[in-house]
Amino acid sequence: MSDQERSQKFFVLLDREYPAIRGTALAFSTPLEILIATILSAQCTDDKVNEVTKFLFKKYKTIEDYAKADLTDLQVIIKPTGFFRNKAKFIKSAAEKIIKDFHSEIPQSIEDLIKLPGVARKTANIVLSNAFGIIEGVAVDTHVMRLSKRLGFTKEKNRNKIEQDLMTLFPKNQWFKLTNLLITHGRKICVARHPRCSECIVSHLCPTAFTFK
Repeated sequence: MSDQERSQKFFVLLDREYPAIRGTALAFSTPLEILIATILSAQCTDDKVNEVTKFLFKKYKTIEDYAKADLTDLQVIIKPTGFFRNKAKFIKSAAEKIIKDFHSEIPQSIEDLIKLPGVARKTANIVLSNAFGIIEGVAVDTHVMRLSKRLGFTKEKNRNKIEQDLMTLFPKNQWFKLTNLLITHGRKICVARHPRCSECIVSHLCPTAFTFK
């Protein structure tokens, strides 16, 4: 069985297991909101981010609101997401750059998005796919990194190299859903410390199944 054939068996089985998966679990209604939420999601759960953004999105509604925000006020609101000082700086600086360089519009390419403070390829992919339906790559978060290595999709440790391996193994029309399937499976079954291999529907295809103690 080739790597591509095996990867397709994984995808089909996971797609059947999680048919309701449609997109990110982050709550948002505009491209600006998904950008802010994704920056906040670094080293933080989506549930916690959604708790914070319920208030944040009511207080700050436009890109100008974030650009003019008092940094201390912003830090207080987003503190529960962790690393709040850096995240506040990223958000404010990104807003300023969007106003200055992109006419107050959220960029619609990876090349432009990664020019923003606090935005790497993962964030850019999430924003593009969820806000605009633009698929340029695979969003590689910590769950996707972990599962990609466990499932034998990659041997790389660098996010960008992992993304390239996944883009080679899976056709482009699967990239968006692949991210969300791996994240969901990583949260429910293939958890970090003690993966539940006996409950896993793809354990018979997984090279590391039942090797964890």
